[in-house]
Amino acid sequence: MNNKILITGATGGLGSKVINLLKQNVASKNLVVLVRDLDNELVNQYKNDGLELRIGDYANFESLENAFKDIDTLYFVSAGDDNNRSELHKNVVDVAKKVGIKHILYTSGVRKNESNVSPIATLIASHIQTENFIKDSGINYTIFRHNLYAEVIEMLIGDKNQLVKNKAIYLPTSNGITSFVPKDDLAEAEVKVILNPYLYLNKTLEFNGSESISFSEIAKNLSKILKVTIEYNSPEVPEFVNTMNRFGVPNHIIEMLSSFSLAIAQGEFDHQTNDLEMILGRKTKTIYDFLKQTYE
Repeated sequence: MNNKILITGATGGLGSKVINLLKQNVASKNLVVLVRDLDNELVNQYKNDGLELRIGDYANFESLENAFKDIDTLYFVSAGDDNNRSELHKNVVDVAKKVGIKHILYTSGVRKNESNVSPIATLIASHIQTENFIKDSGINYTIFRHNLYAEVIEMLIGDKNQLVKNKAIYLPTSNGITSFVPKDDLAEAEVKVILNPYLYLNKTLEFNGSESISFSEIAKNLSKILKVTIEYNSPEVPEFVNTMNRFGVPNHIIEMLSSFSLAIAQGEFDHQTNDLEMILGRKTKTIYDFLKQTYE
C-alpha cells in the first residue's frame, strides 16, 4: 500500500534536507512538498525533480485542507512566528484530523523549565500546546524534541569575518553547555523514522548532539580553526543589551540573543539523552568538525 508523505518547511534548512534524503528512498508519486508560493529557486528544483507541489499556509485553513487531501503521513515543521505559533499549529492539527491524516511527525524542542519565567517561555509554551493538540487529536504521532541546531552558533556569535575582526565571542551564556545538533544529523534520523513510523508510534524522542559544549570551548575550537585567538566574554544581560544598543543592533535581535543566551546559561539545552545516536547508529558530527566546515 502506498504511503503518501507531505513535507512542510520545504524551503527551510531542515525540511529541504529531509526532502533530499527522502527523494532517494521514496517514489516521487508518494512524496509531496508543501510551499507557500512557487517563486523560489528551491521550489523550482523540486518541480524539476518531479515532486508534487502543493500550495498551503499554516494561517490559511482552506489552503491546508486542499494541500492535505489524500496525505497519509505529515512531517510537520514548527512555524517561525513566535507570537502566533500556537494558533498556526492548531490549524495544521485540526486540518490533519479533518482530512484523515494517519501519522504526524512534529519538530518540537527540548526544555527543562516549562514555567512562564523561562527565558524562552513563549517558544516552549507553543511547543507544549502543539504537542497537546496532536495528542488530543487522536492521530498517531511521533514528536521530535530538538536541541539547538548547530547552525545557530553562527547566528549567535557572527560569521568568520566578524570573529576575525573582533577576536571575541561576546554572549551572556556564562558556563552553560548545550548539546548542539547539526541539521544534517537531524534530517538523517528523521527520515529513518518517516520510513519506519510504526517503530516510533506515539513516541516522543529527544534529539541531542553527542557532545555537550560551552561557548568558552567553542572559542578555543575556533581559535585553532581560524589560527587567531578568540576570547570568550560573558557579560551580564543588562550590560550585553546596552552594548548591543550602542552598536545599533535591532531590538528584536537583541531580545532573541539575550533570551537564548540566558536559557543556555540556565542549562535549558543541557540534555544528554541518546535517542538520536540510537536511530543514527553512530555519534553526531563533532562541534569541532562542524565549526571547521562552517568557518574555514
